[in-house]
Amino acid sequence: MNLILLSGGSGKRLWPLSNDVRSKQFIPIFEQTDGSRESMAQRVYRQIRKADADASVVIAAPKTQVSALRNQLGESIAVSVEPCRRDTFPAIALACAYLRDVKGVCEKEPTVICPVDSFVDDSYFETLKTLSRLAEEGTANLVLMGIQPAYPSEKYGYILPENAEPVSRVRTFREKPDRETAKSYIAQGALWNGGVFACRLGYVLGKVQEEISFSDYYDLFSKYETLPKISFDYAVVEKEPAVQVVRYAGQWKDLGTWNTLTEAMERPDIGNTVMDKSCSNTHIMNDLDIPVLAIGLSDVVVAASPQGILVSNKEQSSYMKPLVDSLEQPVMFAEKSWGSYRVLDAQPESLTVKVTLRQGHRMNYHSHQRRDEVWVVVSGTGRTVVDGMEQEIHAGDVIAIQAGCRHTVMAETDLVLMEVQLGRGIRADDKQKYPLEL
Repeated sequence: MNLILLSGGSGKRLWPLSNDVRSKQFIPIFEQTDGSRESMAQRVYRQIRKADADASVVIAAPKTQVSALRNQLGESIAVSVEPCRRDTFPAIALACAYLRDVKGVCEKEPTVICPVDSFVDDSYFETLKTLSRLAEEGTANLVLMGIQPAYPSEKYGYILPENAEPVSRVRTFREKPDRETAKSYIAQGALWNGGVFACRLGYVLGKVQEEISFSDYYDLFSKYETLPKISFDYAVVEKEPAVQVVRYAGQWKDLGTWNTLTEAMERPDIGNTVMDKSCSNTHIMNDLDIPVLAIGLSDVVVAASPQGILVSNKEQSSYMKPLVDSLEQPVMFAEKSWGSYRVLDAQPESLTVKVTLRQGHRMNYHSHQRRDEVWVVVSGTGRTVVDGMEQEIHAGDVIAIQAGCRHTVMAETDLVLMEVQLGRGIRADDKQKYPLEL
């Protein structure tokens, strides 16, 4: 089975645990039997491998998410990187070209496209196999997954099937109607569009050729920003006459708000938290080292991270995005392919950061023009290279790096550093990368 997983999101709806580089699918919220936690992306990827160990998986994602994807899913995961944000039609188009020209998938082969953050049970992935088989048979150009509506929602598109059979031709498809229209659709037997569909690979590539002439993946990548900024539903699905729908009756939730996310949590609190018995229907997620204490709260979500602290009524939390948009703040924590970093203190002319490198990984060899840096090794062992000079480092060592010096650090074991940046106008884009020969 060929799968394209769509990984987007602005990181605003689950603030403060999400930010501009850590969208909701990367938040570790699901507790495992060993006490560790996994994210939505990790959960979906694990379920895929359980259903089909040989599935060819490509993740379509903006470049800001690549480090988090490789951190959570491994260095070998295939990623179709979107050079800029252009909505789902361009993202799917580029991923399809990646499958054909980089992965070598034939245009006649079926491809299933679905979100990377679906909260579903294992039957969902068996249904994906059905979609793939129907797409391969070719009796319709598109095969959609239809979900039984729980209520009239304005957030989803609606699929109106011709009959009530498990697999049916689609009479019409409508994107995100108002509430009253949604009610009328449900009365006619409509299904929610869960953003899951299958088709032959060449079908999507043909649709792209109608918009822009390109020769291969690399050519399309260079022309990506000229593609129309439009969803796949509007650009393709609503206009396609030959569509089938497969009914899905298993578990499915859109965990897009704090209210819906807390419904999927197996326990009411995560992290350093204390709740007394007077709290009811209250959930706390704490990513800080300091404790969060809750007393007498009802229907409340509390979330704390280096990015900020949220205290909200659960129902009202879905309306937080405009307030988050009004905040002006840098990214305070992020996962990288080599590990993670967390800002501990930010002053006008200094920044203090906790850096964690995973064993066997290193930073890029780079320099900064507008700041000095001081590294203090907290734990672990490794090596630094500063202007070509290599040395071993251990807990307690201090490394001073002046502006303009080329430098990197390599972790022989898991390595924790305290990095103090000193200078005026400290900015993330003050970085020049260089090749490193050891």
